[in-house]
Amino acid sequence: MLELKDICFTRNQKKILDHISLKLDYDKFYVITGPNGSGKSTLAKIIMGIEMPDSGQIIWDGVDITNKKIHERAALGIGFAFQQPVCFKGITVHDLLNIASEKKLSKKEACDILSKVGLCALEYIDREINKSLSGGELKRIEIASILARNPKLAIFDEPEAGIDLWSFQNLNQVFKQIQASSSGITLVISHQERILQIADSIILMENGQIQKMDTKENMMASIFQETKCCKEGKVCE
Repeated sequence: MLELKDICFTRNQKKILDHISLKLDYDKFYVITGPNGSGKSTLAKIIMGIEMPDSGQIIWDGVDITNKKIHERAALGIGFAFQQPVCFKGITVHDLLNIASEKKLSKKEACDILSKVGLCALEYIDREINKSLSGGELKRIEIASILARNPKLAIFDEPEAGIDLWSFQNLNQVFKQIQASSSGITLVISHQERILQIADSIILMENGQIQKMDTKENMMASIFQETKCCKEGKVCE
């Protein structure tokens, strides 16, 4: 289980996260959504250790990891896919999947993973991960590396960003498979309705705070009602 206790984070004198407390259980698929600038991506980075909170605690499987570094959290089974994937000059796609899985994958095993994210495996397996790849290709390869690692907690920061509609439809199928088969925790930052529809629970963030957290069914009804009211200029009760 992941537990966040009273997490606060300020940057340039602006409060980004304001007393966040949250519990995430195994065998659950969570989606964090909310307006731009509400602190969603920052919260994901805090969990991974890319950013450190000003105060509060992060408890992972009963262990306080608040001050642990990224590689220490990765060793404990936490994985992270960036909104903007990074390039690794000199490393092939096959190399990256081997590193992620911490074992030497056969070409068939690596190709099976790439196929899950909509890549024609034989065209990519030996390609170098550099700027010759498009942003969408890099995004899918990074997601493939998370699948290869099979972490206990998988964090995806806006996985739909920078990919075309066909790729997004394929990606949605990947998340459906994860939701159906994973016994770990999946945490996705997204605005996309199709991804929200997969969730077991949806977390709504606004102004650095968690406004609501509930089942997909209750949250979707609430979010769409609020959106309708805003469009019509009404105040929802």
